[in-house]
Amino acid sequence: MTEGTGPVFKPGGSGGPGEGVDMVKVAIMGAAGRMGGALIRCAGQTPDIRLVAAVEQPGNAALGRDAGLVAGIGAVGVIVSEGPGDAAADVMIDFSAHEAAPEHARAAAAAGIALVLGTTGLTAGERDAVLAAARRVPIVWAPNMSLGVNLLFAAVEKAASVLRTGYRVELEETHHAHKKDAPSGTALRLGEKVAAGRGQDFAAAMLHNPLEPAVELPPDRIVIRSRREGEVVGDHTVAFENKAERIEFTHRARSRDAFAMGALHAARWVAGRAPGLYDMQDVLGL
Repeated sequence: MTEGTGPVFKPGGSGGPGEGVDMVKVAIMGAAGRMGGALIRCAGQTPDIRLVAAVEQPGNAALGRDAGLVAGIGAVGVIVSEGPGDAAADVMIDFSAHEAAPEHARAAAAAGIALVLGTTGLTAGERDAVLAAARRVPIVWAPNMSLGVNLLFAAVEKAASVLRTGYRVELEETHHAHKKDAPSGTALRLGEKVAAGRGQDFAAAMLHNPLEPAVELPPDRIVIRSRREGEVVGDHTVAFENKAERIEFTHRARSRDAFAMGALHAARWVAGRAPGLYDMQDVLGL
């Protein structure tokens, strides 16, 4: 891929939801990564999803190999390449490094195809590039594509709106030791949902990894504690607590397939939508 230009995509042209789409053609960025492998595996098990391109950065050891073999499921007839070649895609799915997100968003916008973006930790400039692309094509961007986690977002906001500030809030998130950003994008979104339910400014209320126990902090603060250990896929717990009771909402991802299946669900939903920035709450009608 040439710096600043990105891979050149062709739109699939199969139409969008409500227009008789029988098959959604997807291109997977970062195909050799952990999430790329999960997406390739899950796409192979989803009858109305067709993998048409698997893309990796120059120099990656997977280049030239069958994407299915890279993912450990057997050959699928799609070769990992630096770009999609002649493949025509309806949707690009990107879980690669945050530095690549602007390039991939621009490539999707230039091709007129939808984008499902699950990358977190974007800088302000990188976010601006995604927003600019969303004025030209539909983009589903969410910190967590799991259907269960997105139900958790809705439940936590509702709980916060009912309990208000009579309960202290503490979020605990644990991920594998390789994860670079902390708090996780999911933890931040959960905190935002709590703040929205309480009518608070999240940035003002949030404390990350404070030394003090939550009970010693002002009750209006939203405490997030992050741990990085082993190969934990992703655990999140939101606890509301006062002297009388403790209420916990917990989600534990057993494998990355939870995120991959959600992303493919989003790809099916976003194909052919009007340009704009959507999230999984839109996809699920929440």
